[in-house]
Amino acid sequence: MALLTTPTLHYIRFQSPTRSPRGHFPGVFALANGLARDGRLTPEQWSFWRTNNDWYDSAYPDPAKADPAVYDHGVNPGATAWFKSTAGELLARVPGYLDLLAAHDVACVRLTSPVAPGRIVYEDESQIVVVPA
Repeated sequence: MALLTTPTLHYIRFQSPTRSPRGHFPGVFALANGLARDGRLTPEQWSFWRTNNDWYDSAYPDPAKADPAVYDHGVNPGATAWFKSTAGELLARVPGYLDLLAAHDVACVRLTSPVAPGRIVYEDESQIVVVPA
Protein backbone atom coordinates (compact mmCIF):
# COMPACT_ATOMS: atom_id res chain seq x y z
CA MET A 1 0.00 0.00 0.00
CA ALA A 2 1.47 3.36 -1.06
CA LEU A 3 1.36 6.20 1.39
CA LEU A 4 -0.04 9.47 0.14
CA THR A 5 1.94 12.50 1.12
CA THR A 6 0.81 16.07 1.16
CA PRO A 7 3.36 18.61 -0.05
CA THR A 8 4.76 20.65 2.79
CA LEU A 9 3.52 24.22 2.63
CA HIS A 10 6.20 26.84 2.81
CA TYR A 11 6.42 30.51 1.93
CA ILE A 12 8.43 32.22 -0.80
CA ARG A 13 9.39 35.85 -1.29
CA PHE A 14 11.47 37.58 -3.95
CA GLN A 15 12.97 40.87 -2.79
CA SER A 16 15.88 43.25 -3.02
CA PRO A 17 18.87 42.21 -0.91
CA THR A 18 19.31 45.83 0.18
CA ARG A 19 17.00 48.15 2.07
CA SER A 20 15.30 51.02 0.31
CA PRO A 21 15.63 54.58 1.64
CA ARG A 22 12.39 53.92 3.55
CA GLY A 23 14.06 51.01 5.35
CA HIS A 24 12.28 48.04 3.80
CA PHE A 25 13.29 45.40 1.24
CA PRO A 26 11.20 46.02 -1.90
CA GLY A 27 9.63 42.94 -3.44
CA VAL A 28 9.99 41.73 -7.02
CA PHE A 29 6.91 43.59 -8.23
CA ALA A 30 7.92 46.86 -6.58
CA LEU A 31 11.36 46.57 -8.17
CA ALA A 32 9.90 45.97 -11.64
CA ASN A 33 7.30 48.69 -11.17
CA GLY A 34 10.10 51.11 -10.27
CA LEU A 35 11.89 50.37 -13.53
CA ALA A 36 8.67 50.98 -15.46
CA ARG A 37 7.87 54.16 -13.53
CA ASP A 38 11.38 55.47 -14.24
CA GLY A 39 10.99 54.79 -17.98
CA ARG A 40 13.88 52.32 -18.05
CA LEU A 41 12.10 49.45 -19.83
CA THR A 42 12.49 48.70 -23.53
CA PRO A 43 9.21 48.43 -25.46
CA GLU A 44 9.41 44.62 -25.24
CA GLN A 45 10.12 44.72 -21.51
CA TRP A 46 7.32 47.20 -20.95
CA SER A 47 4.92 44.90 -22.83
CA PHE A 48 5.98 41.93 -20.68
CA TRP A 49 5.65 43.98 -17.49
CA ARG A 50 2.24 45.44 -18.36
CA THR A 51 0.79 42.13 -19.59
CA ASN A 52 1.97 40.20 -16.55
CA ASN A 53 1.03 42.87 -14.01
CA ASP A 54 -2.48 42.88 -15.51
CA TRP A 55 -2.55 39.07 -15.31
CA TYR A 56 -1.50 39.10 -11.64
CA ASP A 57 -4.07 41.82 -10.87
CA SER A 58 -6.82 39.60 -12.27
CA ALA A 59 -5.46 36.25 -11.02
CA TYR A 60 -5.25 36.89 -7.31
CA PRO A 61 -6.60 39.27 -4.68
CA ASP A 62 -4.84 42.49 -3.79
CA PRO A 63 -4.42 42.41 0.01
CA ALA A 64 -4.67 46.21 0.17
CA LYS A 65 -8.14 46.09 -1.41
CA ALA A 66 -9.30 43.50 1.12
CA ASP A 67 -7.80 45.49 4.00
CA PRO A 68 -6.62 49.05 3.22
CA ALA A 69 -4.50 49.07 6.40
CA VAL A 70 -2.55 45.89 5.57
CA TYR A 71 0.50 47.83 4.32
CA ASP A 72 -0.01 50.88 6.57
CA HIS A 73 3.34 51.35 8.31
CA GLY A 74 1.68 52.70 11.45
CA VAL A 75 -0.61 49.69 11.74
CA ASN A 76 1.58 46.90 10.29
CA PRO A 77 5.19 48.11 10.23
CA GLY A 78 7.33 46.25 7.72
CA ALA A 79 4.46 44.20 6.27
CA THR A 80 5.56 42.03 3.35
CA ALA A 81 3.76 39.63 1.04
CA TRP A 82 4.90 36.03 0.58
CA PHE A 83 3.67 33.48 -1.95
CA LYS A 84 2.48 30.15 -0.67
CA SER A 85 4.44 27.32 -2.26
CA THR A 86 1.14 25.89 -3.51
CA ALA A 87 0.60 28.95 -5.75
CA GLY A 88 2.35 27.28 -8.69
CA GLU A 89 0.57 29.20 -11.44
CA LEU A 90 1.48 32.51 -9.79
CA LEU A 91 5.07 31.49 -9.11
CA ALA A 92 5.51 30.32 -12.72
CA ARG A 93 5.56 33.92 -13.99
CA VAL A 94 8.16 35.22 -11.53
CA PRO A 95 11.21 34.11 -13.59
CA GLY A 96 10.23 36.61 -16.30
CA TYR A 97 10.35 39.39 -13.71
CA LEU A 98 13.71 38.14 -12.46
CA ASP A 99 15.04 38.23 -16.04
CA LEU A 100 13.71 41.77 -16.43
CA LEU A 101 15.46 42.89 -13.24
CA ALA A 102 18.71 41.13 -14.19
CA ALA A 103 18.71 42.92 -17.56
CA HIS A 104 18.89 46.18 -15.58
CA ASP A 105 21.37 44.92 -12.98
CA VAL A 106 18.73 45.06 -10.24
CA ALA A 107 19.48 42.40 -7.63
CA CYS A 108 16.67 40.21 -6.37
CA VAL A 109 16.95 37.27 -3.97
CA ARG A 110 14.62 34.36 -3.24
CA LEU A 111 13.73 33.75 0.39
CA THR A 112 11.91 30.69 1.69
CA SER A 113 10.49 29.91 5.08
CA PRO A 114 8.92 26.68 6.35
CA VAL A 115 6.73 28.72 8.70
CA ALA A 116 5.05 32.08 8.43
CA PRO A 117 7.97 34.55 8.73
CA GLY A 118 6.10 36.84 11.08
CA ARG A 119 2.63 37.65 12.34
CA ILE A 120 0.07 37.00 9.60
CA VAL A 121 -2.08 40.10 8.98
CA TYR A 122 -3.64 38.86 5.73
CA GLU A 123 -4.07 35.47 4.10
CA ASP A 124 -5.75 34.03 1.03
CA GLU A 125 -5.28 30.79 -0.89
CA SER A 126 -2.14 32.04 -2.69
CA GLN A 127 -0.33 34.37 -0.30
CA ILE A 128 0.17 35.79 3.14
CA VAL A 129 1.16 39.24 4.34
CA VAL A 130 3.21 39.23 7.51
CA VAL A 131 4.67 41.72 9.93
CA PRO A 132 8.17 40.57 10.88
CA ALA A 133 8.55 39.28 14.42
